[in-house]
Amino acid sequence: MAMKEIDGGDAEDVDGGRFRVGANVWATASFDGKSRRAEIVDASIDESTGGVTSYYVHYCELNKRCDEWVEAGRVRARAEDGRNGGASASASGGELLGGDEKISGEGVVAPKTLTRNSKRRYNEIHNVDAPVEDLPPLDQVYERMHEERTKVKNVHSVEIGRHEMDTWYYSPYPDDFGKCSKLYLCQYCFKYMRKAKTLMKHRDECELKHPPGKRVYRHPQGKEKPVLSFWEIDGAHFKMYCQNLCLMAKLFLDHKTLYFDVEPFMFYVLTESTDGDKTHDVVGYFSKEKVSVDEYNLSCILTLPAYQRKGYGSFLISMSYELSRRQGIYGTPERPLSDLGQVSYRSYWSRFVLDALHKNRGNLSVKDLSTMLMFREADIVSALQSLNLVKYWKGQHIISSSPKIVEEHLRSFEKKSAIAGSHLEFNPEFLKWTPPKR
Repeated sequence: MAMKEIDGGDAEDVDGGRFRVGANVWATASFDGKSRRAEIVDASIDESTGGVTSYYVHYCELNKRCDEWVEAGRVRARAEDGRNGGASASASGGELLGGDEKISGEGVVAPKTLTRNSKRRYNEIHNVDAPVEDLPPLDQVYERMHEERTKVKNVHSVEIGRHEMDTWYYSPYPDDFGKCSKLYLCQYCFKYMRKAKTLMKHRDECELKHPPGKRVYRHPQGKEKPVLSFWEIDGAHFKMYCQNLCLMAKLFLDHKTLYFDVEPFMFYVLTESTDGDKTHDVVGYFSKEKVSVDEYNLSCILTLPAYQRKGYGSFLISMSYELSRRQGIYGTPERPLSDLGQVSYRSYWSRFVLDALHKNRGNLSVKDLSTMLMFREADIVSALQSLNLVKYWKGQHIISSSPKIVEEHLRSFEKKSAIAGSHLEFNPEFLKWTPPKR
């Protein structure tokens, strides 16, 4: 491949006619065809010519799961923003609007100048990842180590049962498995394979037709709808299954660090069965520590992409809270939450808080809501802030709402559920579970 001459870029971004790692560029995204501001993460070199065939880029205003390999011809130098070759604000995903505002990757207008605490609060409400520089010193070290190890996605797609899904992040599959563009996973035991024919042979031999462990929840939904089940799995008793599950989950979770040390955790796997309980397909799962000093009721949560936007995230969260209620614990998920996890939790907290305010005509305090729902007060305040229904007065948070405003918010939630077609409701009566003795 002939080397392409690069004009208009900063000298420090270019080395011998190719972009350096870390260079700021314009790249044409494969998913929407728009020219977006990006950073070079890696480059693929043609060994015979020494030329660059493609660059691995991170789009500056988008989550890391959108990172991808882009042909060299679709990457160009980024000069000053005023000379960007015609790329618009909408194309780049976020440009200065003028004055003191800019648009974030979520399409949210944010003030340009914020205090440290205000910035943290803004990031939490709008699901913006905090910059590494804002983390404590030790966390900065771990975050940079994590970024370096996982900067390039290794497996690009995965086949599980009848679904083939594009992956989002790096996962530490061993040896040659981590070098495959596509992996084939058994839908029952999550054993990973490089070839379809190996998977076909394994299917005939695999004895599992549902997750191992004990079924603690069975939820029939009626005729022609799948039966939903939760399976409780001890990481110490079913180590291989849980390790395979975690490796698969890491393909869709950026900050998950649990891969092999599964013994201290319990796993609750949600499945669908469409054939009268003969086989069960995994929809998602969450894990929780057997003993949590901070009384977290959830360590990691995932709904597989093929089953997202159907209400399963809320269903998983409901299960985690029901377990902590039966333990007499005011539960909360372990931090940090992923961007999608933040959205799911804030939506979940908001819906239940609004429902409680509606039923009690708004005559409740934050403490009352916490006692009623067994949510932590900080999570309730977070939900109220996102709804603009709380004020800080004389050292405490005061709920500021009216029945009309609460009803408007509830209608908005109902409309979103109707559009998504998600009407799943967790039923505690179907849960056959008692907390372990301490």
